[in-house]
Amino acid sequence: MTNNYNDRRISMQRQRTLKDSFSVEGKGLHTGLHLHASFHPTSENFGIKIQRTDVMDMPVIDVLAENVCETQRGTVVCNGDVKVSTIEHAIASLYASGIWNCLIKIDGPEFPILDGSALPYVQEILRTGIREQDAEQSELIVTKPISFVDEHSGSSITIEPADKFSVCVLTDYHSPVLPASEAFMDDISHFNDTIAASRTFVFVREIEPLLKLGKIKGGDLDNAIVIYDRMLSQDSLDRLADLIGVEHINAEQLGYLNHRPLVWDNECARHKLLDLLGDLALIGMPVVGKVTATRPGHTINNKFARIVRQTILNQTNS
Repeated sequence: MTNNYNDRRISMQRQRTLKDSFSVEGKGLHTGLHLHASFHPTSENFGIKIQRTDVMDMPVIDVLAENVCETQRGTVVCNGDVKVSTIEHAIASLYASGIWNCLIKIDGPEFPILDGSALPYVQEILRTGIREQDAEQSELIVTKPISFVDEHSGSSITIEPADKFSVCVLTDYHSPVLPASEAFMDDISHFNDTIAASRTFVFVREIEPLLKLGKIKGGDLDNAIVIYDRMLSQDSLDRLADLIGVEHINAEQLGYLNHRPLVWDNECARHKLLDLLGDLALIGMPVVGKVTATRPGHTINNKFARIVRQTILNQTNS
């Protein structure tokens, strides 16, 4: 079936799941809780689901765009009052590995942040292995451009027809430290080597407001790139350093405060691409088309994924 936007089809690829289970553990970026997440192989046509094992009856959440209930500093999926946040790094890793059947069990309200990137998930998937299943994998073929512009933020995302999936991300924070940058992934097979290791980032000027909102309780200089780009008084910067438990620095020296150097000069743009891939995975199947995103973020990513997801539902019901 076709419509004005795209054609859902069965590809020559087979569905995939993990060969075996694996687990990761660590603190949550926002909650600061010590968390365990385990990833399990499943049957065909299962999809990607998250199960909260610490909640009575252990509810399951389908990892789909319409189940996203919050997008501030991460993607949060819900089943009623039960939530799981910061899912995007793990889900991007599954997408890049071609895994669309997986049950993820988590013992708290958030995935562990690990080193702030998707690399630990990729490494575990490669170590565990992937099992090809008998059923064919559905995919969404884009036959006409689909665009969404957020008039408030100026952000935009477009998918255009192409013979394979690719993503280009443009970022600009008007920052003297973090310049406008571009990240490009011209084939999903390049994710592991060129995108997965990019880490989440935050500006120093955002830290105190986020803490007041109850966010980033587990953030530190080992799991995030911290960017000091607007000069504060020495007293103000010292107070903020004490608040987050890091050493004092010279307030006159702008720059990156993280312990490890940047993996790439455009690491922050690459991480935005990583986040976008994780959010697009909530469409529920791989997409064939060229994605261009200007200043993307979880909110516009989810709005766009919902639009694309709705075309699938319209096709199914027509």
